[in-house]
Amino acid sequence: MPDLKAMYSTIRKDAFPETMTILLGDERLVYEKRVWTLDGEEKGLRYGENPDQPAALYALKEGSLSLGGLAWRGPGHGIVSRLDEAQMIQAGKHPGKTNLTDVDNGANILQYLTERPAAVILKHNNPCGAAWVPEAEGGIAEALSRAFWSDRIAAFGGAVVVNRTLCRAAAETIAASYFEVVAAPAFEPGVVDILKGRKNLRIMELPGLGRLEELVGSAWLDIKSLADGGIIVQKSFQNRILADADFLPATARTKDGVEVVARAPDRDELSDLRFAWAVEAGVTSNSVIFVRNGATVAIGTGEQDRVGCAELTIHKAYTKYADSLAFRECGLSLYELEQRAEGDAALAARLEDIRARTREARGGLPGSRLVSDGFFPFRDGVDVAVAQGVTAIAQPGGSLRDAEVIMACNEAVPQVAMVFTGQRSFRH
Repeated sequence: MPDLKAMYSTIRKDAFPETMTILLGDERLVYEKRVWTLDGEEKGLRYGENPDQPAALYALKEGSLSLGGLAWRGPGHGIVSRLDEAQMIQAGKHPGKTNLTDVDNGANILQYLTERPAAVILKHNNPCGAAWVPEAEGGIAEALSRAFWSDRIAAFGGAVVVNRTLCRAAAETIAASYFEVVAAPAFEPGVVDILKGRKNLRIMELPGLGRLEELVGSAWLDIKSLADGGIIVQKSFQNRILADADFLPATARTKDGVEVVARAPDRDELSDLRFAWAVEAGVTSNSVIFVRNGATVAIGTGEQDRVGCAELTIHKAYTKYADSLAFRECGLSLYELEQRAEGDAALAARLEDIRARTREARGGLPGSRLVSDGFFPFRDGVDVAVAQGVTAIAQPGGSLRDAEVIMACNEAVPQVAMVFTGQRSFRH
């Protein structure tokens, strides 16, 4: 019988060349393979998405694009791809492909959230919790705490990425749980020592995470490889909602030519919608996100239909809310509590109380705001969200049934606000 655990500790030697050159017409991009000297040994990526997939990381070394009159990111913009030994404060088991792509997607999200301290926790290249908090209200420590408690279950084994210097309180939150990676622009004195208590934690100091506003106006060459060996290239997604005023009024005409107009969100609703739309840039479609007070409540990812995504995300919110109560009050996950309650009357009573309070609180969804990465083809997705107490919605607009969707908001009591983003945010 083979030792199945050994596959995860085996480093796959790759056969990829030291350089890679891409020619796009007259444009020439030269990439260099990234390796690190760790424990006296030269190492590249641990492995790819799975242990039996050798992989290599390349950073852009020379060249720039001038296609379409756009601003494209060049060699000086490297953050994750330019990770070096000094920035890898603790290598842990040293990073594989998924560790780096999680951190990269964290930077992708945080580039739109630079005005406040913000934290995002990622798993499988999707955010499972995110929050931004003014410095006066707790800053990065509070942001990380809110991101963690929005989905404590999924955060297990995730990557923490922040856009401000990591403080002691935030480090203690990280050290109290299991994470694979923490990446920050800098660390307060003594913080690294706290984090090193987790010997397999990969600790990355990436100064570029503190200068992400420099990237917002530029695009990168997004390359998708096909299973038949072909390639699709595209301009990367760029978020057009960089200020509250960038949202568009939600208006449409019925089949009878009657114009319907949605209520405009108030200031707090706009802030939450803008935050959620920034997080949406890093979520696999189809997706919806519920947020409240600058933190995610539940994130739905990768579903095939929009109303189904909304329903599943609501279910997630209820589950995560109940788990939070179980863990805070009993020191057990929701699943551990359910298992132990089968043979313990006292725990069974506590479990039923937690379930009742979760139902009463509707999973923490009342007062939340919702964003959808694509338009609502029918009003059903809006109806199920409104039933949970959502107060404002942002979505691309452009559906044949926009008028019906707006009417669903207008018929709600109290009336639900809606705005259009004017762009879709699909990510595959």
